[in-house]
This record gives sequence, structure tokens and C-alpha cells, in this order.
Amino acid sequence: MRFIPFCFFLLFTASVARLHSQSVDTSAEERTLSGRISVTHNGISIIPSFSLDKPAAILNLRMGGSRFTFEPDLRLALEGKPWSMLFWARYQAVRGNRFALRLGAHPAINFRTVMANVGGDEREVIETRRYLASEIVPSYQITDRLAVGMYYLHGEGFDAGIKTSNFVQFNASVTDIPLASNLRLSLFPQFYYLRTDDLDGTYVAGAWRIHKPGLPFALSGLVNRSLRTEIAPERKWIWNVVAEYDFGGQYRRVEGPL
Repeated sequence: MRFIPFCFFLLFTASVARLHSQSVDTSAEERTLSGRISVTHNGISIIPSFSLDKPAAILNLRMGGSRFTFEPDLRLALEGKPWSMLFWARYQAVRGNRFALRLGAHPAINFRTVMANVGGDEREVIETRRYLASEIVPSYQITDRLAVGMYYLHGEGFDAGIKTSNFVQFNASVTDIPLASNLRLSLFPQFYYLRTDDLDGTYVAGAWRIHKPGLPFALSGLVNRSLRTEIAPERKWIWNVVAEYDFGGQYRRVEGPL
């Protein structure tokens, strides 16, 4: 029965997004077509306590208008094996001067390598696991550089493995801290609670990002520490460093000849 409210949320998000897209004057609406390519020595999931423990490449795409966007998140190990594919539909429900609220949902496929008997021989095969998830993301901008927020992610699995997960994160962001050579530093401290089926845990994490305005390259990273956990893997520390490259941007449709 717990899956029924989740389905209604998915339908509500899709319906609101469709109504908005039909009501917007597309000739005046700015459209986004952008993305980010990231390479890291240790791929870390949306939930920071889960990691690939291998070098990974991540492709994040974003397309749509100011309210509704479609955002594929494609991840693979650098050795060539797929890691996960998420297909986000996101809707900016509230965009105030200070308060904002985003709703989102996605189907996802997670991949893992397992040993299986194929024609009498033990071989490595890639197993897929299917998920549906939804998110609620409120945030409040205190000053131009300081914001606080919450992130709630609910997931349902359809195959072997985790069936239900709930991720609640409280976070802050301090952005555009000036460094030498016109570099800018942003910090993102986090505290979160994770429950998967009947197991749970609490964690703290901190992310950082250094970039130079006007350049598409950036360096970022994350450090995660478990405070108390029953969820495998029960490691105290997970960390990574990421090289990023941003591309694309915002575009406006022009009517008539140029």
C-alpha cells in the first residue's frame, strides 16, 4: 500500500509539468540545453554513503524551460561497464525571491557485475535492477551567498536488492568565496538520515567546488563520514575528487528570419 501515494506523486508531477508546458508562450520562453561531464577516481552516488569504489565518468544533461526540465544522469566505470542511468523529470513549483521548491521523479536502472552459469561455464554478467524515485527539494536563500535547504528522496525497487529507501538530508551552501587568481570556492555541508528497508543510519558529509568565472572547467569533491549505520558498506569514510567540464547554456527561440 505504501507504493500508492508514490504513484500519485509521480502522476501529479507529470500532470503539472504538462499543463505548464501547454500554457507557456514558447516563442518567449528561454530554453536550456546544457550538461556537465565529470571524471573521478571514485564514483559516489546521489546518496553519498554509496560509491562505485572505482574510477567513473558521469554525464549530466539538462533540457527544458524555466519550470520543467528533463535531466538524464548517466554513469559508467572508466573500464567501460555501465553503473547507473537516471532519467529525471523536474518541476520548479515555487520560485520566490528567497524560498524555492522543486519536485522531481525518475525511473532508474542500476547495473552490477555478478557471476552466473552460462552454458555450463561461470562467467561475469551485468545484472540490471529497476527503480522508481521521487524527490522534494525546498530551499531558502538567506543572503546572496548563503542558503539552507532540505532534500527528501524516496525510492522503490522492483528487483533483488533494496525494496524501499528513504533519504532525508539537511544542507547549506556557501558560494562564491573569493580565492587567489580570481578563483571562487563553494562549500556544501550536509547532515542526513538514510533508511533502506529495515536498516538505517546517520551521516555527515561535505562537498566543495572551485571554479573560475568564465571558464567551463572546475574541480570539486566530497567527503562522507558515517556516524551510526546498519547499512552496508559500513565504512567510516568515503571521499573523492572530481574534474568537471560544463557545456551548453540557455537559448531563446527567435521568430522570423534573422
